[in-house]
Amino acid sequence: MTWLITGGTGYIGAHVARAMAEAGERVVVLDDVSTGVPERLPAGIPLVRGSLGDRELVGRTLAGHGVTGVVHLAAKKQVGESVEQPLRYYRENVHGLTVLLEAVVAAGVGRFLFSSSAAVYGVPDVELIDEDTPAAPINPYGETKLTGEWLVRATGRAHGMATACLRYFNVAGSVRPELADTGVFNIIPMFFDRITRGEAPRIFGDDYPTPDGTCVRDYIHVADIADAHLAVARRLAGQNGDLTLNVGRGEGVSVRELAGIVAEVTGSTHQPVVEARRPGDAARAVASVGRITEELGWTASLGVREMVESAWEGWCLRHPEACVR
Repeated sequence: MTWLITGGTGYIGAHVARAMAEAGERVVVLDDVSTGVPERLPAGIPLVRGSLGDRELVGRTLAGHGVTGVVHLAAKKQVGESVEQPLRYYRENVHGLTVLLEAVVAAGVGRFLFSSSAAVYGVPDVELIDEDTPAAPINPYGETKLTGEWLVRATGRAHGMATACLRYFNVAGSVRPELADTGVFNIIPMFFDRITRGEAPRIFGDDYPTPDGTCVRDYIHVADIADAHLAVARRLAGQNGDLTLNVGRGEGVSVRELAGIVAEVTGSTHQPVVEARRPGDAARAVASVGRITEELGWTASLGVREMVESAWEGWCLRHPEACVR
């Protein structure tokens, strides 16, 4: 098979592209490179630069490379930005997906793997979130991911296309320093940024109904995310139907515990400061991962410390002043 990976120069996309290529899959990447880094891709993976909104380009790419399956990761993904710019998020995430699916159907592509998010669940009050937990997103980003799932499943049913929707939890870490996340939007790089500037890491709220009062989250190494994509892609290559799967570790780590690991890894002596809760933060969001294990025999293999250590190596590559001791 030949897999088209949209958004393949991004943080997660590049890890997926590399993992699939290294496993012997034929891969081509389509990306507008607006937030991606082309140098993340190894030699030998073709990169088509352009927008998913360009129907002709998408069609030419599918035909020209003999694409038989798609891994769709390209999307806008910042929750706060989605609240400020909902029209942009629906245009990029939903309209772009619609154009891609139209081209996929026209080309007769039979496999489609969609990058979704735990944001589709909103803030459910449950110990473990499984795939049957009602989806109730609380921001436009989560809404676009849920809408995307609907589109993918409906298109698969209508056109006999095998589909999968993967709901990631909190992705972190890096396989190599140069592949690390370059944004400062998630909690680990936010901690690193404060430490680099000589400031104390911030914890938003310590009065939640959790063991230490801080939010509990399920963190998953990006290498495990990439490995899960490979496993699902190979499942789709050999079997019809549709899958909806959580991708996480099934273990919760509190923000305060995470801050402690970050301090150990970075050598920081700054004690975290507690600030007011942020609107919309759930007390606990931990995946039930039984379904992906049942369906694929897949489980995550890397822990939180490995995520922090590898993310710190990537941070130091771009911020060498942070690691001078």
